[in-house]
Amino acid sequence: MTHETQSRHTAIGTGAARDVDAAPTDHRPALPPGMRAQLDSSSYMGVPTFGLRPHLTEPEQLDEWKPDVAVIGAPWDDNTTNRPGARFGPRALRANAYDAGSYHLDLQIEIFDHLDVVDYGDAIVSPGMWEPSRAAIQRRVSDVVGRGIVPVVVGGDHSVTWPSGTAVGAHYGHGRIGMIHFDAHADTADILRGNLASHGTPMRRLIESGAIAGRHFVQVGLRGYWPPADVQEWLREQGMRHHTMQEIWERGIKEVMNDVIAEALDGTDGVYLSIDIDVLDPGFAPGTGTPEPGGLAPVDLLRAVRRIALETNVVALDVTEVCPPYDHADLTVNNAHRLIWETLAGLAHKRARPRD
Repeated sequence: MTHETQSRHTAIGTGAARDVDAAPTDHRPALPPGMRAQLDSSSYMGVPTFGLRPHLTEPEQLDEWKPDVAVIGAPWDDNTTNRPGARFGPRALRANAYDAGSYHLDLQIEIFDHLDVVDYGDAIVSPGMWEPSRAAIQRRVSDVVGRGIVPVVVGGDHSVTWPSGTAVGAHYGHGRIGMIHFDAHADTADILRGNLASHGTPMRRLIESGAIAGRHFVQVGLRGYWPPADVQEWLREQGMRHHTMQEIWERGIKEVMNDVIAEALDGTDGVYLSIDIDVLDPGFAPGTGTPEPGGLAPVDLLRAVRRIALETNVVALDVTEVCPPYDHADLTVNNAHRLIWETLAGLAHKRARPRD
């Protein structure tokens, strides 16, 4: 890493000391000293942006900055069926996640030397009003994906994937994008307690709309006692592919991921990666709305997500169902944060210059 890139990185990206006078590189505008000072801190002080990244609010700023990735908060949880509180997930991932730095030990890269990431704020939702909230999330994601920027959506309950996936599908073309969906639950119910927009229905809504075809869905980590047989039959009719925790226990995560990646690349131009944090065992992620025992361990999920970022064309990511009121010692928040960090590291590694 050159002194110039180190200076720029430390000015806007980590908790280490920064040279606030360092000039930006490439096309990026200069950060004023006051903004740099606010970002020159740990996550518990200054402006709470994701990963201490620069905060943009206007579409025109995206045009000026031209980032590779933009983080968007989707603080909506009115469609949850059990524990509420995921609306606080975006704020918690910005303010409470442990700021560990951004040099990836395994990949041996400084993430933000090769990947420009900004925080594009929140979709401003209307509590209790799904239609304007859905439109706000879809519009915010469209702002990003329409400019060729990878959206990283932080939920919120899993219903936010419906408008987010709709925006991504509309941009790339219906049926052209696949989805790798990590979750304890299939989220393919038709209707739950009278609610078509429940957090247990978004994948069905995306398939019905044509935004993402059923045959391009690959679900990983399913377990437990839901959905029932009629919904399982509907999954099969759509050509959806899934890998249960039973299969992972029998075959091992590495072998299963070989199939997951091959299936996700079959007939698609890119991958939308959607992660419900309850795919982790609740011993590792207690802060979630519908905990289901017997899930993945972070050591496996983090590497699986990194591998997807390295081996597929990830065009969008969401991490949902982080419910801070039920979290303990920020376990869930930090695991969710690292899932995004691993994805960013994989994207950065693919963009990295050849090593000298």
